[in-house]
Amino acid sequence: MKAASFEYVRAGSIGETCELLRQDGDAIKLIAGGQSLVPMMAMRLARPGRLIDINEIAALKFVAPEPDAVRIGACTRQCVLERDDALAARVPLLRQALAWVGHIQTRHRGTLGGSLAHADPAAELPLAAQVLGARMMLRSTLGVRCVPAGDFFAGPLATAIEPHECLEEIHWPVWPEHRTGSAFIEVSRRHGDFAIVAAAAQIAVDGDGRCIRASFGLGGGGQTPLAFPGLAAHLLGTRLDAAVVQSVAQDAATELDPGNDLHASAGYRKHLAAVLAARVLRAAFDQAKDKQ
Repeated sequence: MKAASFEYVRAGSIGETCELLRQDGDAIKLIAGGQSLVPMMAMRLARPGRLIDINEIAALKFVAPEPDAVRIGACTRQCVLERDDALAARVPLLRQALAWVGHIQTRHRGTLGGSLAHADPAAELPLAAQVLGARMMLRSTLGVRCVPAGDFFAGPLATAIEPHECLEEIHWPVWPEHRTGSAFIEVSRRHGDFAIVAAAAQIAVDGDGRCIRASFGLGGGGQTPLAFPGLAAHLLGTRLDAAVVQSVAQDAATELDPGNDLHASAGYRKHLAAVLAARVLRAAFDQAKDKQ
């Protein structure tokens, strides 16, 4: 199929983009990599009246380390982030998640902000953002507002971005604990497909190998990717023995509300979620305690 007719505009700056959105945001779609939007337009699932190309705005392409976070521009290519060793050292879960995103060809065009703004509940980068508590900086002609990941994802393909706003940059928290480990895993029908279920975790331990900080989450099992801070708190002070891990993982899976579809039943997704959650928790813990 072919896309419905639309007006195309290439924006030269963030300010120009915001002004165009202010004028007619409801009829506008922003495009950078186009790895999600273009197929939807081709199938006429998306029919924007105007397409604003923000791909050439250099101010949206950057990686800026700060003491307690790494700021990344929304139009930064996924392949750039995947190859950034300094970024991986400070936010290791991001690289681990990127390894599961599509294929190398799509990561060369896809952008960080594009994946987050698309908000597919089975996508890898939204799950990583939830687990780490990333903060989305949304710009409009009125200024900038910060929305944490927990409030950003509103449902399947829905976010807190207002029609007059654009995602400008993402702040990824850096854990200061030296002995920190992380893990990401998913099961999909084929490599590169969206996950049937995905799981991610980050764990920090003290000198005695006891958990002092924990975060984990699941994707593909509901309307949005989910993190479980209440359940993660049960891991603190433990050495993540099998019984604790299994209990927490099972409780997380119970909180999911997946549907049935052609790829998996709700029951299978819940079973898979418990298995994968336990695996990432154990893998992240083992990585953390092995650090000297």
